[in-house]
Amino acid sequence: MIWTFRVECIRGAYLTPPCIRVIEIDSGSSLIDLHDAIPDAVQFGRDHPCEFYVGRSYRNRQAVFHDSLDWDEAFNACFQAALDHVYPLPKSLRLSHHFDFGDRWCFKIRKVRKKPTAPEAGVHYPRVIEAQRPNPEQYPVHDWCS
Repeated sequence: MIWTFRVECIRGAYLTPPCIRVIEIDSGSSLIDLHDAIPDAVQFGRDHPCEFYVGRSYRNRQAVFHDSLDWDEAFNACFQAALDHVYPLPKSLRLSHHFDFGDRWCFKIRKVRKKPTAPEAGVHYPRVIEAQRPNPEQYPVHDWCS
């Protein structure tokens, strides 16, 4: 089944203004599949470690998926956590994606539809079905660097 997520970039070193992407993804996909879809949706490279956490905020995390500094261990833990095992979440909690610990990109993830939909024939998932506002610049070029 296909789930729809509203992914909002709410924090990052060079974020102006927040951007939103709506992504459809198979419910059996892993968190690492979602990790790949989020940077792709905003045209970021996937060259940094990340983590997912469940909570009301970063400071109030109830569960963290791969907060290990050992990348292989973190990747394996994240790879094995399937979306249909993470959801449903209690109403007061949300899933967030923290990417690039130096530039601190943070994406708030909210499941949009309560009921999943059937996959469309010939469609490759995950896919972006809606984009609001421009992509943030992952590595902006500054005048003083030229």
